[in-house]
Amino acid sequence: MSGMDRKVVVRNLARVEGEGSLHLRTKDGAVTECQLRIFEPPRYFEALLIGRDHAEAPDITSRICGICPIAYQIGAARAMEAALGVEVDGPLRDLRRLIYCGEWIESQILHAGMLHAPDFLGYDDAMAMAKDHPDRVRQVLRLKQLGNRIVRELGGREIHPVNVRVGGFWRVPSKGELAPLRDALRTGRDEAEDFARWTGTLPIPEFHRDVPSVGLRAEGEYPIDRGELVASDGLRIPVERFEEHFEEEQVPWSNALHGLRTGQGAYRVGPLARWNLNHDQLPDPVRGVARAAGLDGPCHNPFRSIVVRAIEALFAFDEAIRLIDGYTPPPAPAVPIAVRAGTGAACTEAPRGICWHRYAIDDQGRIAAARIVPPTSQNQRTIEDDLRAMVPAWLHLNDPALTWRCEQAVRNYDPCISCATHFLKLDHRRD
Repeated sequence: MSGMDRKVVVRNLARVEGEGSLHLRTKDGAVTECQLRIFEPPRYFEALLIGRDHAEAPDITSRICGICPIAYQIGAARAMEAALGVEVDGPLRDLRRLIYCGEWIESQILHAGMLHAPDFLGYDDAMAMAKDHPDRVRQVLRLKQLGNRIVRELGGREIHPVNVRVGGFWRVPSKGELAPLRDALRTGRDEAEDFARWTGTLPIPEFHRDVPSVGLRAEGEYPIDRGELVASDGLRIPVERFEEHFEEEQVPWSNALHGLRTGQGAYRVGPLARWNLNHDQLPDPVRGVARAAGLDGPCHNPFRSIVVRAIEALFAFDEAIRLIDGYTPPPAPAVPIAVRAGTGAACTEAPRGICWHRYAIDDQGRIAAARIVPPTSQNQRTIEDDLRAMVPAWLHLNDPALTWRCEQAVRNYDPCISCATHFLKLDHRRD
């Protein structure tokens, strides 16, 4: 259909967190312009932190995202601990990993089951999908509620929990308090496996683009809350050296910065990147389910991220059960903190990818500088590049079908636009 001038508009991208638009132009079968326009106003969290006490950082940063507050809380807490020369390990670290498992479960299940699966089955949303697949939707809701329960039990509440602090927690549970949660997770684990196997049966488009994967790597465990920064091309650095190898670029069409490898370009973070870098670290039972769902070795099809999300949720069930079974309450809910001036960085794996923090504090413990690099901003350029590569093969589709496929491709990344600072009006012209 070269020579035709067509315009496709999707005023709001459904089933993502945030708002923005996509401007797409094609000519003679090629994409000549692709801009993911993030127009939500900047939220200035880094500026809001300046002058605040270092202990406030976990609670302030958790407000960046209602879906993934734990990623921000633990990242902020660990960066402050690095600045203060404090290491949180043992049972306290296990509890942090446990609450993070809760966030992984609720976020990955929510996206895979309620926000992304309708794309593969031809439904406008989960409500429409529920008419034909009521048992599957109920299953998804049950699994998500179990993730929420972990966050509530350890964090005090499901949304913006209040129990995480610099040095550990304000309160830690007894072994007995976690026993009912363990029993519920054991029951839910079989459903999580069934859900993961089901995602492997979805009609997944064939598209492969080998993009550098970036994430954490921690020997002996699948990375969630700590590790070194690694890339699929061999990069391996401590997290405090992030700024030596990564940068953010401001583009005129977006209020979100584009994350780039310095001198190299775009990269991918999130479930697919974690899988490519760490699938060998998953327990054998989880890897067996992954093989049954069609994942065996590195994968470069972003549409298969829905399967990886389900596999990661299954892993989070097993990891949460393991942590509860091995839990012994620590002698204190937090390690002692001595305030001093310093600078610290930390990186954790939010469900959508690495979330990096750096803070400088003065000798009174006040925050003098702050920088946060969320996963969605790091994937912005890669999303655009995916669409540039995908769209030429879809130009035979009519406008509604082309729009649908573009939205589905964006949802591969589960972009949290509010975190990046937001999404999809598709403006497509064929010249």
